[in-house]
Amino acid sequence: MAQALSDTIGAIYDCALDPHQWPGASRSISNLCESSAGGICVHDLKHTQNDQLFVFGYQPEFLEKLASHYPQSPMAEADLVSNVGDVSALSTTSYELSDTRFFRDVLKPFGIQDIIWFPALRTESRMASMHASRSEKVEHYQKRDIDLFKLLSPHVCRALAISDALDIKTLNSEMLERTLDSLVAGVFLTARDGRVVYMNAAAERQTRMGNSIRIVNNRLSPIDQTARAVLSRAIEQAGRDDVDIDMTAYSLAIPDAQGTGYVATFLPVKSGQRRNTVAPFAASCAVFMQDPVQAPLMPGEAFARLHRLTGSELRVLLALAQGLGGKEAADLLGISEPTVRTHLKHIFSKTGTSRQAKLLQLLHNSTPPIRAPQRTAC
Repeated sequence: MAQALSDTIGAIYDCALDPHQWPGASRSISNLCESSAGGICVHDLKHTQNDQLFVFGYQPEFLEKLASHYPQSPMAEADLVSNVGDVSALSTTSYELSDTRFFRDVLKPFGIQDIIWFPALRTESRMASMHASRSEKVEHYQKRDIDLFKLLSPHVCRALAISDALDIKTLNSEMLERTLDSLVAGVFLTARDGRVVYMNAAAERQTRMGNSIRIVNNRLSPIDQTARAVLSRAIEQAGRDDVDIDMTAYSLAIPDAQGTGYVATFLPVKSGQRRNTVAPFAASCAVFMQDPVQAPLMPGEAFARLHRLTGSELRVLLALAQGLGGKEAADLLGISEPTVRTHLKHIFSKTGTSRQAKLLQLLHNSTPPIRAPQRTAC
């Protein structure tokens, strides 16, 4: 027992530098506690979503049930008041548990009688927990088993904290999330098996509208059947470590029923970077979903400074960028049409362009891919 405990603790700390070793460490932890199943669960508190990672011994149907019932479960109630590392236990020997809907709908149909777990990592929007369970075919957890789980708990918490601290690029950073949320394009990060592990605010809006793209079984699902098949293959190939991907081949139309939709661009996440990422966010592919007709935020003052435009010239340029003709721009700005043509001639000279289409393309290429800040009413 002493050697097995020492080996398991060593395996836990190995996971701090290589999260892909968690499957073996999770099994070792469960074996020490004589458990038939276990793993790590990540609760996305912001999006009320759960991801089961490195789990074994469970039927897929049970994991789906657990995810859908977790927010109202005794486990969620305990986690609200538990500190990181605090071990909790559920047992069917308790009358209170056996009388709950969670027991009747989630545990009993799959023959699970005891669960022990602890919150292992908690941030502002996510929590990771280690869990193990026993089936009704074996005896209930005894004090010895729970004490052993408590002994291993701080080591698991430290290992996950070390991984999180070492990986400064991890998407667990709320600051990075806020930055991604400001982008106009939808950003989807998918795992090797195609699961969506992250969406920014624009991506959430796109899937919530559901006109072109939806989330089905936690995977991206275009409404267009052809796009769905191509998207699935592209994500699968992007997740492979043994191929060099030509990114010019990875732009895809995601049409809707009205003849519009989005343009998707794929960016594989290199395997070397994935190995340094905390497991819940081990993305293998980034998908950028852009609405071609969405009005961009014009660069304005920065573009004018770059090309030394005057304020009057910039106002003319921004008016033309809205699709107005020379007369319409003149009426909007309260100037004559010849004045508009004079300003436009000066803008051509300063920007090195000779046609309005080329000028507007230059302005478009300078447009930042971010949303205009929302104003609140006073």
